[in-house]
Amino acid sequence: MDSYFPEVTSIEYEGRDSSNPLSFKWYDKDRVVAGKKMRDHLRFAVAYWHTLKNQGDDPFGQGTMERAWNSFSEPLDRARATCDAAFEFISKLGVDWYCFHDRDLAPEGSNFAESCKNLETMVAHAQKLQQDTGIQLLWGTANLFSHPRYMHGAGTNPDYHVFAYGAAQVKHALDATKELGGKNYVFWGGREGYETLLNTRIKQEQEQMAAFFRMCVDYAAKIGFTGQFLIEPKPKEPTTHQYDFDSAAILNFLRTHELIDHFKLNIEANHATLAGHTFQHELAAAAAAGKLGSMDVNRGDLLLGWDTDQFPTDLYSTIYAMLEELAAGGLGSGGMNFDAKVRRGSFEPVDLFHAHIGGMDAFARGLIVAAAIIEDGFLEDFKKLRYRSWEKAGAAALAGGSSLEECEAFVITHGEPVAASGRQEYLENIINNFI
Repeated sequence: MDSYFPEVTSIEYEGRDSSNPLSFKWYDKDRVVAGKKMRDHLRFAVAYWHTLKNQGDDPFGQGTMERAWNSFSEPLDRARATCDAAFEFISKLGVDWYCFHDRDLAPEGSNFAESCKNLETMVAHAQKLQQDTGIQLLWGTANLFSHPRYMHGAGTNPDYHVFAYGAAQVKHALDATKELGGKNYVFWGGREGYETLLNTRIKQEQEQMAAFFRMCVDYAAKIGFTGQFLIEPKPKEPTTHQYDFDSAAILNFLRTHELIDHFKLNIEANHATLAGHTFQHELAAAAAAGKLGSMDVNRGDLLLGWDTDQFPTDLYSTIYAMLEELAAGGLGSGGMNFDAKVRRGSFEPVDLFHAHIGGMDAFARGLIVAAAIIEDGFLEDFKKLRYRSWEKAGAAALAGGSSLEECEAFVITHGEPVAASGRQEYLENIINNFI
């Protein structure tokens, strides 16, 4: 098989003093940090769609990417070449995992049956490459947003025919994910929302989505798929308003429709930004509910109001993210998927390596710093001191055993509260000392 990345052999850890741009400065995969190897903490995955399928086109210009695997005229030949290139890239990068949408792996056919056959063909091809390389599938999913049939959504579509088509597509995507040993299955409601309320029944559409998810839960049990179901929040784009707005909205939806036991959340940094939150906030909100399942690691441009999907290089963001990951006890079967794409002007294949190296090093350094902060204990000690009144005086209220009358009596006895500083700047300064 011809190499698609002949200029690269393998990316190795060489340390921060190395001048080799095709090496890791911080990601030492077998280094033990906070009781586990880096590779087990971070569980990096390559996003098939952005890394292999991104052409560099945008609304203002055609694609710019130099991708030899796109030179084949027949769709399935091109799909096989793309898959070969994917596994070569992932192997040389030294990553253990990958993620895909069904239509990334296999082309849409002229009809539903042909699409399913294409997927079966490519699953067999990917399965052999997994066996040859040891690379594993972190999660699979179905693309229920690109085709024109899904212009008004899939699970929330006003036309039952489209709803059924989307459900049937997920059935085969679940089959493919199970066949490839996927550890998770992700739902991203790319068009599960609305553009205007003038033509929309919110209550019905959310009930439709709940019915869609119940079917998926039932089918997973039927085929023996034991992977974790994940839902990925995003507030807008492509629809004006999406039902999976943020962690809080999804958690409320799952509780309302009695689905909370079957799902966790896949949190993306750039989606958090679009919702008006930080990445850390969304991770913490999911973790507080015991529902932090996985991460899509990227960053957005704060000057722009859309999803830019840039590679993560902000150390503060990676440190704060790893503080939440470590506090939550890890991601279980989840991982850290690089849902990120190189810039339109970074069009050479080698740029894919530079981008992933930077993101992996940024999170490796974030892990090291976060672990040191937790080991030092100053943050937890400060929080314990800040909330100390709840250990005694507020214990009954927290447990639900107090009343408004008792609160009144407490105030009469103790008088006016004495304010205490939150010491934000002090804490930020200490964080800086660890970098």
